[in-house]
Amino acid sequence: MAEPIFYVDRSDIREGRLADVRTGMRDLAEFVENREPRLISYHFYIDRAGSTMTTVAVHPDAASLELHLQLGGPKFRAFGALVRMRSIDVYGDPGPAVVDRLREKAEYLGGGTVTQHTLQAGFSRLLRG
Repeated sequence: MAEPIFYVDRSDIREGRLADVRTGMRDLAEFVENREPRLISYHFYIDRAGSTMTTVAVHPDAASLELHLQLGGPKFRAFGALVRMRSIDVYGDPGPAVVDRLREKAEYLGGGTVTQHTLQAGFSRLLRG
């Protein structure tokens, strides 16, 4: 069975762009929902101060994350004027090519770190059939 990939990124919302970020989040969520049926969960959050956007996604496997990066690339780039990427954390092993693409994404969204976390123990009820 393939290992699920959990993805979390955090970005600073640029001054005066909160409304644009909210619109962009809704547009991107709809775009992804209609094109990526295997993606288990995809959510955007904004902190109470309206200064940080967090994206949380659960992919069933590395291929799902790779497809997401391929399809969403142009949409992600549009966020460059709205946010500055702070960090991307990937929980699971998406493979080196996908990690390289995540580093590219972080770079064109203003920088930020990409950290991969290796599964040590646990289970996912959400993924059981």
